[in-house]
Amino acid sequence: MSILQPNASVRGLPNADPRVASSGFKLGEHHDPYDPLDVAHPAAPLSRHFHPYEDNGGTVLSVSGGDYTIVASDTRLGSGYSVPTRYVSRVIKLTDKAVLASSGMHTDIAILHKVLRIRLTQYRHRHRKEMSLEAISQLLSTILYYRRFQPYYTFNVLGGIDENGQGWSYGYDAIGSHEKVRAVCSGSGQYLLQPVLDNQVEFRQMAADPTRKELQLEPCVELVKDAFTSTCERDIYTGDLVEICRITAKGVEMEKFELRAD
Repeated sequence: MSILQPNASVRGLPNADPRVASSGFKLGEHHDPYDPLDVAHPAAPLSRHFHPYEDNGGTVLSVSGGDYTIVASDTRLGSGYSVPTRYVSRVIKLTDKAVLASSGMHTDIAILHKVLRIRLTQYRHRHRKEMSLEAISQLLSTILYYRRFQPYYTFNVLGGIDENGQGWSYGYDAIGSHEKVRAVCSGSGQYLLQPVLDNQVEFRQMAADPTRKELQLEPCVELVKDAFTSTCERDIYTGDLVEICRITAKGVEMEKFELRAD
């Protein structure tokens, strides 16, 4: 708010002589651009903006082979240019053959994982068996679409083994639209990781080679580690640690791999 100088006019600035004060600024015409309380048009309605969402960063991926799936996520939680914590898990084990990883707003991720855990527990008690990977993929899509008018600000990848022992991955947007693929990623490092997965896992943009074989489990784990190591060099919201889940017919095994912590 502008401060009147000594001898300044009450009606305007800068002249204090009432005979010529009208030639100065009139009230409402003089504004301080650095004063948050100074409104350019005091008669106009003020607008207040409510922003319910915040992207806390993070990168998640799922890669599937003939009889395995790898689901991985980093553990850095970002907020603007700060890092509130370096060790937050974005991965949840749904069954012995399905794992979900989510990026986006951490509070919505926590609520979504809680809802999924409840629905899967109800299914297990009612049917005396675990839900299949295909059924989980449809359940997740339904839950997300149900909240489409105020969606969960989450971007999910689901990976696992189906009833035939085949590995599959599913990629989702915030309102439940999804696709069934071999390799998918989401989050702040998506545009750095996805081209690598397309090229090295699905062999896109490569010359035809009949001798080329599908990646096995261990080489694929090494590819995931290299991909995250490269991504954290370019993306400030990815780093610190990677949780890597190996899903096979034997169950789910988790491995932790350290990244840069700066």
